[in-house]
Amino acid sequence: MSRFLRASLVVLCLASCGGGGNYSAPRQLDDACAIIRERPHYLRAMAATERRWGVPIHVQMATIHQESKFVGNARTPHTFVLGVIPMGRQSTAYGYSQALNATWEEYQRSAGNRRARRDDIRDATDFMGWYMDQSERGLGISKADAEAQYLAYHEGRTGYANQSYLNKPWLMEVAKKVGQRSEMYRMQLATCR
Repeated sequence: MSRFLRASLVVLCLASCGGGGNYSAPRQLDDACAIIRERPHYLRAMAATERRWGVPIHVQMATIHQESKFVGNARTPHTFVLGVIPMGRQSTAYGYSQALNATWEEYQRSAGNRRARRDDIRDATDFMGWYMDQSERGLGISKADAEAQYLAYHEGRTGYANQSYLNKPWLMEVAKKVGQRSEMYRMQLATCR
């Protein structure tokens, strides 16, 4: 076997084994049962968050769907000057939960999870549980109310308290869809668990 062929095989083998986790989205995003069949570790992560923070699995799933479509390393798009010169990303949102840097750091300090990563489904769902628990405590939003929880999640708790979402009809529509998806996932999960 030639050196080149041997080296190519070694590189191919290393490339197929290495790199990080599988950050791609599950195949059937409209079917909660298919999602958890394909990615059972998602269900384990969300169930742990439900036990710890009381946020129902279907609410977590609907929020993750809206934020990242279950893509673990999702980022906001780049902004461009003159349509061609990249100027960075629209925000620091990253991962399954699309948590911003400052909010993620607050979660790490508050929850005592300094090693948490936004591209780890367990950490991302725990973050969402923590955030939604804070929204219930501070704003009185039920953890089962996916629509209102999403508005507080998107606008921040201060923005929600100031009703900033009322000036954003597009966001009200998105939140409504999150609520509908949450209910769809709830019904589906009742049949597959």
